[in-house]
Amino acid sequence: MRLPVECTLGASCYIQNHVDHDPGPGIRDFACGDLSYDGHQGTDFALPTHRDAAAGVNVLAAAPGRVSALRDGEPDRLFGASDGFAEGRDCGNGVVIDLGAGWEAQYCHMRAGSVTVRLGETVAAGAVLGQVGMSGNAEFPHLHLSLRHDGQVVDPFQPNAKAACSTDPAGQLWLNAPDYAAGGLISAGFSPGLPDYDQIRYGKAHLQSLPPDAPALVFWALAFGGQNGDEVRLRIDGPAGGFLDQTVMIERDQAQFFRASGRKLGTVNRRSGRYTGTAILIRDGVEVSRIRAETVLE
Repeated sequence: MRLPVECTLGASCYIQNHVDHDPGPGIRDFACGDLSYDGHQGTDFALPTHRDAAAGVNVLAAAPGRVSALRDGEPDRLFGASDGFAEGRDCGNGVVIDLGAGWEAQYCHMRAGSVTVRLGETVAAGAVLGQVGMSGNAEFPHLHLSLRHDGQVVDPFQPNAKAACSTDPAGQLWLNAPDYAAGGLISAGFSPGLPDYDQIRYGKAHLQSLPPDAPALVFWALAFGGQNGDEVRLRIDGPAGGFLDQTVMIERDQAQFFRASGRKLGTVNRRSGRYTGTAILIRDGVEVSRIRAETVLE
């Protein structure tokens, strides 16, 4: 199978959730981590912000086949729209492709009005099916991909139900198997004060320049897959060198979260020029992910 979203994993998209392999109320992804939720039956390829989805990111056929079902016209909840989803339409806008020999792939939460294929149409691997959205039962912009054989869910990262904790790409169904990431930094930016979480998720919080009268200089970072005990180091360097360096602890597991740090600006520390923020996610003393952002204080 090919990756089903036209993006670069670890840069312009990431995997928020994997198939849950735990048969009970617990959570276990294919690598025996907890990047999933109870009963999850697919892989969620997520975009960093709602703005990315609104700009348009293509959903691609992971494998060739025939379109056996589709739905379009369900509302998106991008940019704070409050529309819910009708009962039985958790998938939102989606496409089901019959891959043959009892195999099928289902693509969910696509953007309203974006589905490009027709019922009964044969599609090649890599063909555009629509665009990533937030229709149906979705709390963030992403594509949910479910793979099934004879009606049973199959995890493309671990198709062998007897295997456990293996990240060996040789045992996976991907043409180019992506690396497993148990968490990481999604986006980062600067604000003149503590930003609103919705602004961060929508992609509106980062300012490329701050006015001369900005009351503060705040650097923030959005992350996924946070675990209790993780640390986020936030560092700001400016025209006069180091401006701020703080490490904050994550005190509970969180699917998504943000951390911010900054300083009020006054006559002593207000210097015009370029500022660079660096965020580092640390787990068990090891760097997991790093991201940077820049702004100019006018």
